[in-house]
Amino acid sequence: MDYLCTMRILTHSLVVAAVVAAIAACGGSTGPAADVDPRTITYAASLGVDFSTMTKTADGLWYKDNVAGTGPTAAAGSRVTVRYDGHLPNGVDFVDPGPYVFSFTLGDGMVITGFDEGVRGMKVGGKRRLILPPSLAYGSAGSGPIPPNSVIVFDVEIVSIP
Repeated sequence: MDYLCTMRILTHSLVVAAVVAAIAACGGSTGPAADVDPRTITYAASLGVDFSTMTKTADGLWYKDNVAGTGPTAAAGSRVTVRYDGHLPNGVDFVDPGPYVFSFTLGDGMVITGFDEGVRGMKVGGKRRLILPPSLAYGSAGSGPIPPNSVIVFDVEIVSIP
């Protein structure tokens, strides 16, 4: 194989890797992910994770409503604006600077699966802690500062549902 051909293959491989990383960052899970039970992870004391006060969904998402909220309810198809912060179990904040505010349509695959699932059912003004296993987060690919097969922690507040 000549040098030019080798360089084309290498360039093509890098482009494919960049596209996969971009898709992972935009939404949906990238799998297959290691099946990690979030309860087996050690969390930084600053996160105050207490699974005995949380609810687990069938998909393995853990959540706790810290404030119930009183406004409209987030349902599939709702355009929601959220304020959130995200942490790795060791306490590292991967939303820098956080918290971050953005809007998305619930159920349209614009965010990772666990975030979409975790926001569903919240009311405006509500604040919820989410703990996502890798299969509902960034899976085996990871994303930016989030290593592959990471459990991640989100603190989410619903700001508005127009």
